[in-house]
Amino acid sequence: MTSPLVIKLGGRVLQSASNLERLLKTVQQLALLRPLILVHGGGDQVEALLLQLGHTSLKVDGQRITPAVQMPIVAGVLAGDVNTQLVALAQQHQLNAVGLTLAAGHSIACDIDANRGAVGIPKPNNAKLLQVLLDQNFLPILSSIGASDSGERLNVNADLAAAAVAQLMHADLILLTDVPGILDKNGNLIETILADEADALIADGTVRDGMLVKLNAAVQAARASRRSIAVAGWQDAKALTRLARGEAAGTRIRL
Repeated sequence: MTSPLVIKLGGRVLQSASNLERLLKTVQQLALLRPLILVHGGGDQVEALLLQLGHTSLKVDGQRITPAVQMPIVAGVLAGDVNTQLVALAQQHQLNAVGLTLAAGHSIACDIDANRGAVGIPKPNNAKLLQVLLDQNFLPILSSIGASDSGERLNVNADLAAAAVAQLMHADLILLTDVPGILDKNGNLIETILADEADALIADGTVRDGMLVKLNAAVQAARASRRSIAVAGWQDAKALTRLARGEAAGTRIRL
């Protein structure tokens, strides 16, 4: 069987029905090429509801601080609203979608990132459930909600979650973003980044904020899987098709 492809969704693509419609048409085509797993965040939706309910929302180095008291809201948005919307829309595109959290089937284990509150540091754990679903032609759609060994629900950065899922399934990984890939200081696409070059790009400010997390996740996945990882724009269907076929597009992070 062809190796799976893990696709991480986030950013503006989750903010409107028309964006999702456009992307899911592409996903429908990619599913004809190889097995897919989708992993999603929803940080903007989480932040909007937190602020509406009178909570403060803080990010450090592109990752959200999540006090335990906010987890019912975070889980409700990610594992509830966003996940069920994605499943419903995917099924409209003849994709046999199944909504899950990272904890389902003990797929992804999480340590607690005590510096960020109820935040999980994900690590691959048990591939059985996801493999069974793929073998039966289901499309797993995972929200970035995990759990600790003690049963505490945890908010997990979706880029890091997708990297852990890709490691678990020995899969290729595409981290989708709102721009064509990782850009240099002049706004030009960087086509290839070697893992050992990542620290320098972060240190000189070329890569920062949310893209910093994407780059770190890609480097982590590349080193663990020995595969190149792609960061690409969700708007370019042709680029995503090339990536699904193993061809060049977006930014490739490799060893």
